[in-house]
Formats: sequence, structure tokens, C-alpha cells
Amino acid sequence: MNILDKIVEQKKKEVAERKSLYPVKLLEQSIYFSSPTISLKKYVLRKDKSGIIAEIKRKSPSKGVINPHVSVERTSIGYMQAGASALSVLTDKEFFGGSSDDLMVARKFNFCPILRKDFTIDDYQITEAKSIGADAILLIAAILEPARVKELSAFAHSFGLEVLLEVHTAEELQPHLSSDVDLIGVNNRDLKSFDVSIEVSKKLAAMMPKEIVKVSESGISKVETIHELRQHGFDGFLMGENFMKNSRPETAAKEFMSQLEKRK
Repeated sequence: MNILDKIVEQKKKEVAERKSLYPVKLLEQSIYFSSPTISLKKYVLRKDKSGIIAEIKRKSPSKGVINPHVSVERTSIGYMQAGASALSVLTDKEFFGGSSDDLMVARKFNFCPILRKDFTIDDYQITEAKSIGADAILLIAAILEPARVKELSAFAHSFGLEVLLEVHTAEELQPHLSSDVDLIGVNNRDLKSFDVSIEVSKKLAAMMPKEIVKVSESGISKVETIHELRQHGFDGFLMGENFMKNSRPETAAKEFMSQLEKRK
């Protein structure tokens, strides 16, 4: 059993437990449930922004503990002031050290799109995403059949949430090119082996229609890499570890985005 299989098994248990503790009727009473959402797609495409989706991530299976005591309030505000297009917040506790509370803190202090980064396998998690103030959810092709991606995307759209579909191989991408998703993210990290290569993004970009909003994820640490990926049609760049390994992630983000702006 690889790490992805372990995460999915754990997620099934978590969802079953949360359904009993926090029924859908309770989630629907959240102050965020009737709030309008902010378009991740539109913000990624905005020319006055960097295209960077800045991530808050305490730890990961591949890197271990990264920044366990990060201030979500300070970091999220700092990311947006630095010029990020959006925020990504890990809400998985077991493997990434995150929580729904992290996303709600980010929501409280920022008017911007927030991606709930988690392993979504059930409608309940989408209702939950809306109840904690998310604007978009992540769906991972490696753990979902194409028909299930369509179902979950339709359910997310019924709440006004956008969908970022993550792929890593041509085999994952091809069945989803007609999917009703808002953005396609190419994860440069193989979630099974943890190998990272920007070449994955370049290869898959050539297989996507031009009109699809493309996001490159993982392994981005240089301004030059973003310029290179833009040449291949990418508008969005999900970055977490490069900022989070700094004791003040927002400072690292400001320096990076300042360099990016100068190189335009």
C-alpha cells in the first residue's frame, strides 16, 4: 500500500466519523454557507497578480515536519500583501498537520480565493468546504474515477465552489479533458514515489486545450521556473514548501514575488 492508498483509507474513516459528529444540517448553519464565493480561476488569470497560489502547510509525508507552529493569520495576510493570487490551505490533519480551523482563520482575515487542499472523496467534504469558507476544492484524478470527478464537480458547483483537478500523468489527464472542472493542476510530484520534475508540467501542458486554465504544482523554487512554465501556457503556480520552510513564510513569499515582478 503506497502513501496515497493510506491517505484515502484514513480519509474514509475520518469522513465517517465527522458525519456522525457534525451532520450536514449543522454545517448548513455556518455563517459562510450563504456567503458568495470568490473565483479562483479569475484571480489566477488577473494580470495585476502573480499567479501564485500560496500554500499553508505544516508538514507532508515526503518532507516531514516543515513549519509546525506557523501563524495562519500572519502568513495568510502576508502572502496576499506580497501579491499572491490566492491561498491554499491544507486541512488534512493526519498527514499534513492541518485543520478546518486553519482555513477559517485564513478566511476571517482575507478577501481572496481560498483553495481547500485535501483528499476529497465524498460529497460531505464539499459541504464541509463551503461551511468553513472555502472558494474552491481540490479533486485528485489518481484517487477518483472520471465519473466520480464529474459528480463531485457538479455538487461543488451547486454551492458556487470551483474545482481544481490535479493530474500527474497523461493517463490521468486524458479521461478528464471533457470534465466540468474549472482549472487543471499538474502535480510535478509523483504522489506514489515522491519524485519531482517540472518536465511533467511541460509534457502535459502540450496535451491540454489552450483555453483550460493550467496550474503547475510542486517543485517550484525559482523565478526562472515560473517564466519557463508561463511559456508552456501556465497561469497558476501552487507554491508551499519553498515559503513554508522559512520561519517567516510571508517574508520569503514577499522576496520571491518581488523578484518575479522585477523580471516581468
